[in-house]
Amino acid sequence: MPGVAGYESVFTKLEPALRASGPAWLHDLRREGLDRFKSLGFPTLKEEEWRFTRTRPISERDFVPASAAPALDKAVIAARTFDDAGCHRLVLVNGLVTPSLASGPAWPKGVRAGSLAEALRTNGDGIRELLARGARADRQRFVALNTAFLNDGVLIEIAAGVVLDRPIHIVHITTAAEVPVMTHPRVVVVAGDNSEAIIVESFVGEGAYFNNAVAQFTVGANASLRHYKIQSEAPEAFHVAFQHATLARSARFSTLGVTMGGALVRNDVHTILDGEGIDARVDGLYLADGRRHVDNHTFIRHAQPHCHSFELYKGILDDKARGVFNGRIYVDPIAQKTDAKQENNCVLLSDEARINSNPQLEIFADDVKCTHGAAIGKTDETAIFYLRSRGIPFQEARDLMVYAFASEVLERIELEPLKLRLENDLFEWLEQSRRARA
Repeated sequence: MPGVAGYESVFTKLEPALRASGPAWLHDLRREGLDRFKSLGFPTLKEEEWRFTRTRPISERDFVPASAAPALDKAVIAARTFDDAGCHRLVLVNGLVTPSLASGPAWPKGVRAGSLAEALRTNGDGIRELLARGARADRQRFVALNTAFLNDGVLIEIAAGVVLDRPIHIVHITTAAEVPVMTHPRVVVVAGDNSEAIIVESFVGEGAYFNNAVAQFTVGANASLRHYKIQSEAPEAFHVAFQHATLARSARFSTLGVTMGGALVRNDVHTILDGEGIDARVDGLYLADGRRHVDNHTFIRHAQPHCHSFELYKGILDDKARGVFNGRIYVDPIAQKTDAKQENNCVLLSDEARINSNPQLEIFADDVKCTHGAAIGKTDETAIFYLRSRGIPFQEARDLMVYAFASEVLERIELEPLKLRLENDLFEWLEQSRRARA
């Protein structure tokens, strides 16, 4: 029973277990999420926000809730992600936190991190407002669906003034054996005033599955939070994600997403600058080949004056891949002295690859500096000819040009093991793409 009715049927079957898994208000929140999802339904091509992205491959397929997966080897995680020996690691397998796969020293004083489900059992009322706030996305039907099936995830609370000396690595592993499965993980991060942290999210998996992820970030006054999201889902997987960050006065926030996997991918990244003197960066790199589809929608709202935002998204598309970029910057009337820059560039490696790019500015203040731009094209033939004249074969010359194009984003990753892994992954992707055309 695919479609909205199918999800309602699954919810009804799970309802007794869901009701028993947390406080009463949590199940009320789940029920509200389901009702909102039912009222909104799956998006159609008639909706402006979805007119280039067909979700029928998701809506017409029966996904069952993922169950606990067999035990995994810790070594597999580093092989599939990066060498995170210098990190605190938290792992979700099929949407459930798995303590046996965690690593790193004891958490420093002032940091609470672990299973969201466990936090709900021990201090549910303390995070009630956080979850309710994350569910208030009236037109975000996949957030509503995530809320309806909310079961587990990660909660990270960093007290005021705490500076984490190790990054936090959150690993999402999804495995589907005989039937397609779905997971709905929720990540909630609260960084107190004057705190500092780095958070990395990695998404990997095997088989056919639907990963519907939501991440919420609340960044306090004068706090610094750097976030990296690396999406390397299985080739048959569907990945839909919503990320929401609320920033307070003088906060420094950066988020960088790299998309390398999945058959159909949709990333919604919302960043709200809700105090004066904020610096925010929103960057992304997306790669797609075959018939894969990658859709990036970003929204940056300048709600207060004297703030800066910088956004750079780059795409590399090959074969018959399709890409979508929709970047919207909104400047409130009160947000004078705003400085906002947005850029989207895409390289098409084949004649059949397509990109739809739509940068937008909505400015309601009169003393601002706001720019946006988009550039789409093929690799620079003159530069490739120059490299070939120096004895470099055509394919290697093209790969070097593509790497140079992507490196502007990758160079912004300050975590060296992660950056090195992504550089290697980029060259492997180019090699696989080249073999597929041969």
